[in-house]
Formats: sequence, C-alpha cells, structure tokens
Amino acid sequence: MFEEFIHKHSKAYKHDFEEKLKRFKVFSTNLRKIAELNQHEQGTAVYGITEFTDLTYQEFRSTKMGLNKALYSEPPRTLLQETEHFEGNTNLPTQFDWRQTKGVISEVKNQGMCGSCWAFSTTGNIEGVWAVKKNETVSLSEQELVDCDSLDAGCGGGLPTNAFKTIIRLGGIESERDYSYDGVQEKCRFNRTLSHVSIDSYLELPKNETYFQNYLFANGPISIGLNANAMQFYFGGISHPPKFLCDPQNLDHGVLIVGFGVGKTRILHRTLPYWIIKNSWGKGWGEHGYYRIYRGDDSCGLTQMASSAVIN
Repeated sequence: MFEEFIHKHSKAYKHDFEEKLKRFKVFSTNLRKIAELNQHEQGTAVYGITEFTDLTYQEFRSTKMGLNKALYSEPPRTLLQETEHFEGNTNLPTQFDWRQTKGVISEVKNQGMCGSCWAFSTTGNIEGVWAVKKNETVSLSEQELVDCDSLDAGCGGGLPTNAFKTIIRLGGIESERDYSYDGVQEKCRFNRTLSHVSIDSYLELPKNETYFQNYLFANGPISIGLNANAMQFYFGGISHPPKFLCDPQNLDHGVLIVGFGVGKTRILHRTLPYWIIKNSWGKGWGEHGYYRIYRGDDSCGLTQMASSAVIN
C-alpha cells in the first residue's frame, strides 16, 4: 500500500531510505487513524488514503492549515458592526448553494505548503459578498494578505478578522491576476491604484447555526474556523465525526461556508442536515475541493469563529 501511495503521489523520497522509513511509520499510524474515523463516523463520510497520509498531524497542521487563535484581538468598535436582532427567516429553502449563482464563488484554489488558509477564507468571503452586493465577479489576492498583513504571520498562520482589519487599513485588496499567489511570504508590494475592491467593516457572527443559514442566504458565503482533524483523510460524504475525534475548541483551519442542504444516511435513511464548505487544497481533494459537514451540533467547532466582511 505504501509503495502504491509513493508511486501515485510521486513522492520525492522514494530513493531516500531513511526518509522513506520515517514516512512509512507515519503512514502506518495514519492508517489506524483512518480506520478509527470510519469506525466512529456518524454521517455518510468516507475516509481513506489521501496525498497527506504520510504527514503527521503537526506537519499537516503547519503546512495545510494555518488558523491561529492566539493572534485574535478585540475588534475596534469603529470597524466592527453589531449583528442585528435575530428573529429568523421561516421561509428559508431546504437546499441553498451560492455556487449555483454565477460569479459568486471563485474556482477552488490551492494554498500549497503554506499555512495561509486564513487568507483564502478571507478572500472567498469578500469575493462572495462583493459579487452579491456589487454584481461583479472577482478573484482576489491571498498573496497580498500573506505579504502585507502585519497582524498575522503569513505562512505561519493568521485569522480572517485580522485580514479584514488589514484590508481596511490598506484601502483595498488587489485581484489574483495583479498580485498572484506564490505560497511563500515576501515583501509587501500592494499597489492601491490596482485595487477597486474594498470593505467597510466586518462582523463576528453569533455562535448559532440558524443565524448562519439566514446570514448566508441574505448576504453571501461566511468565513469560519474549524477543527480539520477529519479533513486530512476525507474522500466525500457528509462528515460527522464524534467530538473526541474532532474537538470543537481546537480550531486550526480557515474555510468558507457556501451553502447548506439535507441528505440521508444509507441504511436507516436518517435525515442529515449539512453545510457545504469550500476548502483551499485544490480540486483533487474531497468533493472536487469541497467538504460537507453535519449541520446542527457545532461539528468540529464550526460556529466558534465565524465572520464576514461588510460592504455598503
């Protein structure tokens, strides 16, 4: 299995015996973890051997994630808007997906071996809110945030709320075309004259999934943090790991909610409400770059750190 894995994913260490042995031990440990995830899965998700199966969780976390709660600071009152009193929309559809509205969700991107998930979560949110508000399709620069956001740590991690503050301070964010992604932190080269996308403020959303549904339906996709423990080996389906395998307090990955729906289990046909999550590990991961996770019990801590840019 390991030899097949090396061949399939063109691993560079195939002729380095010591590194190969080290990776084989990690691979073997991860096979047990995959079995445990499948054994205890409460939804319909399937876990298996992905290109990341030779990485320890610490290695995976530092290179493929990057949400860093330690960098959080209270938002200035001049930037943060209060969430309105929430009654709830009783006319919400059962299924809703912003991908079906042309121009709102950009193509799935790939952060590479850089802990910049927070930047991709941020740009995805602004792209969507801008498209809904301004009726204009944009693909924005994660590299600008990696290079220019002094509140965060580039490939060493960050937070969308800090990125929102930085975009407001800079006066905008450039397009992907004008400030392309390199996947390493470099000197800031932001050119305000090339940017016409800006935000006015941002919201930190209440830890309430019904609120999320209403907000997403009315305003666009939502930036969130979650625990990505189950995502390392995710193949597809509605992921619903138990809390002991996906601690809701241990947030380490920034992603984007783009929609919601309802599925059923294969055996008892039990209803499974879910969120549709856009990830930043390329189209080859998960469901063509997307992840579905159970909706309704704060799975993997997805309500704990949700935010959105506000564009007037």
